Amino acid sequence: MKKAISFLIVFLLTLTFGFSQNLQKEKNVKILIHTDYGDITAILYNKTPLHRDNFVKLVNSGYYNGSIFHRVINNFMIQGGHGADGSVDPGYTIPAEFVPEYYHKKGALAAARQGDKVNPEKKSSGSQFYIVQGKKWNDKFLNKIEIKNNIKYTEEQKQIYKTIGGTPFLDGNYTVFGEVVKGFDVVDKIAVVQTNKANKPINDVKMTIKIIK
Repeated sequence: MKKAISFLIVFLLTLTFGFSQNLQKEKNVKILIHTDYGDITAILYNKTPLHRDNFVKLVNSGYYNGSIFHRVINNFMIQGGHGADGSVDPGYTIPAEFVPEYYHKKGALAAARQGDKVNPEKKSSGSQFYIVQGKKWNDKFLNKIEIKNNIKYTEEQKQIYKTIGGTPFLDGNYTVFGEVVKGFDVVDKIAVVQTNKANKPINDVKMTIKIIK
């Protein structure tokens, strides 16, 4: 009888632990970026809480609504982050949160920042973000990036860079805090819009962002 009770307790604890683990995995904040080219759905990572919470705060305040993707480079990325009133940023930075498992694959959501000369700690802008489009790379290039940026890719990461693409040269230098889960085609559409010499779209690509379930 005691053995049966002990087994039942262990079984229930296992179920509870597994359930809590699944809940934890499901707690990623999900956002929807609406544009005239379609919608982009992304999740925000829990292992970059400073960036996640800051982005949620800005989205809930309506900071991005009516703002534009002001820098667009095909085969690289699309960047937004100005306030709807045209402000460049909210006047603060966020400490870097580099997590090896988060890298610049296609669809990565990352924080822009000022250059190393004025920002050696690689702190992120308070609002500037970009979504990676990128392109495919080979082993030779990826090996060079590992040495240059002092990082080590997993075989899965290398495979993704070789088959799906991204911008690996940014790894270890800019904080990746989320990823696109739906709307990759929208990223591609925005990435090829006509731009001026400053990479700003000739016709504004406006957005609204909201938190979704």
